[in-house]
Amino acid sequence: MIIALFSGLLFIISGWIVNHFPPGRINVFYGYRSSRSMSDQATWDVAQRVASKEVIKVGSGLCLLSLLGFLISWLSDRSFTVGLVLVILAVFVMIVRVERRLGDFIEERSKQDQV
Repeated sequence: MIIALFSGLLFIISGWIVNHFPPGRINVFYGYRSSRSMSDQATWDVAQRVASKEVIKVGSGLCLLSLLGFLISWLSDRSFTVGLVLVILAVFVMIVRVERRLGDFIEERSKQDQV
């Protein structure tokens, strides 16, 4: 479970950094990068805001789950595997939530452009 704890802390720190120092322009080095988020500057800006908050939420959840895992004795033999699975699931959930929000943003913007 230590891997989930340290990953959670790393997520919280990186989310805080991106939230307080968001990348200004679309780039391939820093920030939340996907084909959807890099489609234009407005979507990029929304992606950074949404992703930084989601990364902090996911990191907090990982930390809490890992602390609970330390209390459950039957996880001690499987702690690395359980921690790794939790991290993979957390990343998957974060990506799905951010991409869904970006899809909603793009859809709403296209409706406004049609009016």
